[in-house]
Order: sequence, then C-alpha cells, then structure tokens
Amino acid sequence: MATSSTSLVFKVHRHEPELIAPAKPTPHEYKLLSDIDDQEGLRFQIPVIQFYKYNPSMQGKDPVRVIREALAQALVFYYPFAGRLREGAQRKLMVDCNGEGLMFIEADADVTLEQFGDVLQPPFPCLEELLYDVPGSTGVLNCPVILIQVTRLRCGGFIFALRLNHTMSDAAGLAQFMSAVGEMARGWLTPSIPPVWERHLLGARDPPRVTCKHREYEEVEGTIVPYDDMVHRSFFFGPTEVSALRKLVPKHLRKCSTFELLTACLWRCRTIAIQANPEEEVRIICIVNARSRFNPPLPSGYYGNAFAFPVAVAQAGKLCQNPLGYSLELVKQAKNDVTEEYMKSLADLMVIKGRPHFTVIRSYLVSDVTRAGFDDADFGWGKAVYGGPAKGGVGAIPGVASFLIPFKNKKGEAGIVLPITLPARAMEIFVKELDGMLKGKPIERKPGFISSSL
Repeated sequence: MATSSTSLVFKVHRHEPELIAPAKPTPHEYKLLSDIDDQEGLRFQIPVIQFYKYNPSMQGKDPVRVIREALAQALVFYYPFAGRLREGAQRKLMVDCNGEGLMFIEADADVTLEQFGDVLQPPFPCLEELLYDVPGSTGVLNCPVILIQVTRLRCGGFIFALRLNHTMSDAAGLAQFMSAVGEMARGWLTPSIPPVWERHLLGARDPPRVTCKHREYEEVEGTIVPYDDMVHRSFFFGPTEVSALRKLVPKHLRKCSTFELLTACLWRCRTIAIQANPEEEVRIICIVNARSRFNPPLPSGYYGNAFAFPVAVAQAGKLCQNPLGYSLELVKQAKNDVTEEYMKSLADLMVIKGRPHFTVIRSYLVSDVTRAGFDDADFGWGKAVYGGPAKGGVGAIPGVASFLIPFKNKKGEAGIVLPITLPARAMEIFVKELDGMLKGKPIERKPGFISSSL
C-alpha cells in the first residue's frame, strides 16, 4: 500500500535556459487577474511532471524540438503565459502581456524510463534535476509565469516537467493549456477549446459585501512548527482499499464520493498522527472546482483559478475518538457550501481583507486532480504513463497539502495515489492507523497528546 522514494540516482545534462515567445505578434496589454486568482494562498509555484514512453512511430522526431515549437504556437492563443506579473494598488495582480516568453530548458538524462521502476508516483528521484530551479526565476512578480524542462531519456522516452505560478491558473486551466500544446505538436492550427480570459467573472462586486461564512480565512492563534525531518510517502487506494473504507461508514453515507471518503479518512489519520491537542480545533480544507456551480456555468475555455477552499472544523479529540462517519459528514457539508453566491462573497472578502492566506494553523488541505487530465496531454508520443503533481506538500507552507492523483498499480488496477508529507514519527503513526482502518481493525490509542500546530 505504502511506497517510499526510490534510491535511483542519475545525471542530467541541461542546456542554458531560454525564453520561448509566441510564434506570432500578440497584443501588448495589461490584463487584471480575478480576485480569486491573486489571493495570498495562490502566490507560489506548483510543480507538475509527465513521463512519456518511447514510441516507435515517432522515430527520428526530437521531443524537445517538437514541444519547443508547439509552445511557441500555443502561446499565440495563451499569450498571457508569455507575460510577467505586476502588482498594483491594494496588492492587485495583473499580467503585463509583453511577449517576453516562458522559460524553457532542454536536457538529457543518462537513465531509462524502466529504471524508475514499475511504480511511477511521487516523490520522484532527482526531481530538482528534472525541474531545475533556475536562480532568479521563482518570484511571483516580474518573473516567467511558467518554466518547462523537457528531458530526453536514454530509452527514447522523455520527461516533461512544468512549474506554474498558481495565480495564473488552477489544475483544470493548466491541463487545458497543456492539451493545447499537445494539439499544436500533433499538427493542429488552433486549440480545440479556445482559451477564455474573462477574469472579471470572478471579480469582487461594487461595493464588495461578504454574504457567506468563510471559516477557511479565520485568524487562528498558533504557530507553524518547523520540521527538519519531513518524510514523503505515497499511498495507493484501489477498489479493495476504497471498499474497505466504505464498510467503516454508516449505510446512509456509503454513496459518498471517493474524494469525500478518502479526505475524511486522511483527515482523521493525520490528526491522530500529529498528536493534536484533543481540545484544539483542527481543519480540513477541500478544494472544490466551482465552474459548474455558476448559472450559467463559467465558459468551458476559462483557465483562471475557479475553485474555493471550503473548510470543515472539528475538535481534535472528537475527530479521533469518533468513527469515520463523523469526519465524512463534516467533509460532505463543507463541499456543499460552495455555490455561486459563495464564490462572489469570497471575491468580495479578498478585496475587503487585503487578499489573505487561508488558515494553515492546524489545517490540512486535500485537492482532487483525478479529473484534471494531466496525463491526457499528448505531444505525439501518446498519453503520459504518469501525469500530475510532482510532489505532495507543496504550497506556501510545506506539508499542508495533499493531492488525489489518478494511478494504475503493478497489477493494472486503476485507483488513486496520494503523496503525504509528515514528520518521521508522525508518518509511522499515520501508516499504522491507516493500515488498521483498511484491515477493519482500528488501533487503540493511549491518552496523552502533545500539542501540534501542523
């Protein structure tokens, strides 16, 4: 069930970073981000990675050259990605569409795809070599908003790694851009889904007015405890594991979504693992895509951030002592809170409160990217054998976020892989607790908690 990182070591030879500009002239203008986009909690870089097998039908074609040209063509349609972010009054972010270009790195690695093993999942070995952190490129402002590294492998396969300034797009928006790059690489002249900017659709009202509860932005007392011994592990949930968890909840809750079930399970196990003070409140933040919650829905080509961070809150003691159904009910309710009015209220709150970060004290965030379609991006070599987040725990505060990523295990079973980041001792407790739940034998816990702000 649990797999730890591999010890594979290899060398990567990188060329000097270059800038790829749109293939044709594009409008030079300023475009405002939405009031959902530019909140503090999205002002960071998010890494994505795709692994592609050798394809005999592409013999003689160089993935670096094909993707470089396709990017230049796609940027004609997605020209804000070739610009730079600037900050105006009241911390408002905008894109200076100056056509400078995104950052691109050509690379070669002395390793084959097979050497990564049967199980391609985070954490990946030598990630910092496959997605090089170019000095001076990581700022939110005045830097490339996308960095891409394409690394050829000895077997003829390749790795496509990308880092995105999260204020520009969410998972769905990024996957849409990557799909367009794939279409250009396969000879399309225009993207099948025309990109839509329209960020005003998620702008604050005039005057702004907060009409819903947004506990995810409450100011909570406490400090984030820095940990040096963070451990990264991934956990696979296939039909067997999901079925085992469903048996632990009351019948009226068994039709819940897999996301709701896994989120509730992880929240409970993680709270036990970090040994939270039983009297303190702990939080689970669910990422909810709000595109379909608008009437009419947001345009299909909208590639901005269109999600909310609804939160469920519980006393740590109650969460740990109650069966799984307790946390599941709370997760379901939080997800249902997101409506069109909720999103408008959220945009208004951002303007009124100065674009705050969501609460990270005693919080845990779970994002479902199983339907984002990262692995669908096809540059001519077929779909990716793994496509999705490059690691868990990313964000402004390390270790607070996890992703549900679509995955096939060695047996060919389709399921979900979940990268988790925790301190070493907490990870041991987490593994035992989860194992007990999956075997239908929850572990008896001794009283005596230590306080944690994780």
